[in-house]
Amino acid sequence: MNHKKHKKVFFALVMLASLNATSQVKSQNNNIWFHYVGKNMISEKTSFTVEATMRYANGFSEKQQWFIRPSLDYKFTSKFTGSVGFTHYETYSYGNPVLNKITSPENHVWIQGTYTHSKGDSKFIHRLRDENRFVGIAKRNSLTNNFEIDHYEYRNRVRYMFLVNYTLTKVDEKPKLFAVLGDEVFLNIGSNAGKTFLNQNRIIAGLGYNLNANHQLQLNYIHQKIWNFSNTIQEDNPTIRLTYVTNFDWTK
Repeated sequence: MNHKKHKKVFFALVMLASLNATSQVKSQNNNIWFHYVGKNMISEKTSFTVEATMRYANGFSEKQQWFIRPSLDYKFTSKFTGSVGFTHYETYSYGNPVLNKITSPENHVWIQGTYTHSKGDSKFIHRLRDENRFVGIAKRNSLTNNFEIDHYEYRNRVRYMFLVNYTLTKVDEKPKLFAVLGDEVFLNIGSNAGKTFLNQNRIIAGLGYNLNANHQLQLNYIHQKIWNFSNTIQEDNPTIRLTYVTNFDWTK
């Protein structure tokens, strides 16, 4: 009798797993991202950073997202920097199936800690960010039958990124060409975390080149996975990101 009960439980679990698997739609977008990071020292330990991006899906055929992200950073030690910042996103309706019915705004207020250390020709970067997200929610207007942003919903997300920069060539003992390898995971937390703990994961690999002390270029391949809030869509997106970095010390 117990054996039959175990068989019934086993088959029930198999059917449930099959139902979950078939209820989640998987899609792929081939992304191209243009990325800018501007770091500005305004005192011995304080800096102001502006980050911005424009992202496209499936080549340049669809706009995917843009954001602007200013932050104030304080260097507590030679290895640890704390930051507070704000991000405004606009995410377009792209892909098949679409994650958003219409272009959706999102605002973040966040805090971040970055710990950096080196060993030989390798530089290790650990970054932890806590994002307080205010996400624009679209609903259909009963009068016009069109989707509109009805309200903003609070969500909380934590991001952890680990990167290794390995120097390949030097000029005057300073890194010139370097390799990049790492990963960043996005985790939904709190009472309104949705149906999945994982929000995104990005595997990162590429090359960077220091043009001089103030200008840097990076070309990275990112394999991005996204799980939507209701865990009904999973995106698997091969991505090319071109990044331009500036670094200026305005105290000199």
